[in-house]
Amino acid sequence: MDPAAMGSGNNTLWDTMLNGHPVCNDWKRDVEGAVYHLANIFLVLGFMGGSGFYGLLYLFFFLALGFLCSSIWAWLDACAADIFSWNFTLLVISAVQIVHVAYQLRSVSFEQDFQELYARLFQQLGIPLTVYRKIVACCDGEVSTLEKDHCYAMEGKTPIEKLSILLSGRIRVTVNGEFLHHIYPYQFLDSPEWDSLRPSEEGIFQVTLRADTPCRYVGWRRKKLYLLFAKHRYISKLFSVLIGNDIAEKLISLNDKVFERDGVRYDLRLPSFCHARLPDLERASTPVTPRGTSRQS
Repeated sequence: MDPAAMGSGNNTLWDTMLNGHPVCNDWKRDVEGAVYHLANIFLVLGFMGGSGFYGLLYLFFFLALGFLCSSIWAWLDACAADIFSWNFTLLVISAVQIVHVAYQLRSVSFEQDFQELYARLFQQLGIPLTVYRKIVACCDGEVSTLEKDHCYAMEGKTPIEKLSILLSGRIRVTVNGEFLHHIYPYQFLDSPEWDSLRPSEEGIFQVTLRADTPCRYVGWRRKKLYLLFAKHRYISKLFSVLIGNDIAEKLISLNDKVFERDGVRYDLRLPSFCHARLPDLERASTPVTPRGTSRQS
């Protein structure tokens, strides 16, 4: 085919698209009715919706109102069957989406304890409810209780078999009878132990966790949780972030309590500190005076 002819054909197509319709010389002076403008207001509000289930409900609700008003305008004012057909079709689609999202939202409802756990820990990270439902299902939706002065774990005896989050109460952590720190609601009970073991390894607690008050917690068995991680890498990364943050907070709380006698703060990142007991550190910080000599002031 002649290139000149092809170029002429393309020019004709563009000329038809651009100049095939007459230019609006006489604009309509009468504005459209209030229903038309109300439809556009609803559409603008709809596209300002957020994410998540409630954001989708907001979006499709206002889109449905906008398409409803557009359908009424097309039927009464524009008197155009094609405009009415398109807007009515979009209205039906939006209504179906509202029903679908509402059904999903209802099917992802949780008990009060798990709703509060989601609001305090997972929602801040933008975790969808569908993902959170898999996490709750992994622990069978069970909440365990711990009476006052009862132990969650005993030093050198209790095997590391699960990962738990405290929902209410307060846990005292001790080693060799010496107080280390407290665990408060929505903190992990055994994040250091979990992080210290590989999936194929087994271990026992090196600290004692005793309830100062009546406590309630939710726990995941290691094997079931690792199976969940294998199926969903996103959940695995999520728990990795949560556990790492929890361990960092515990280390900071320990670092704030430990000082040398001369006022210098210990750094928990030092390996020698991590393996030393507090009384040993205090004795090490006490200067030793050689026998037969006197200390100069």
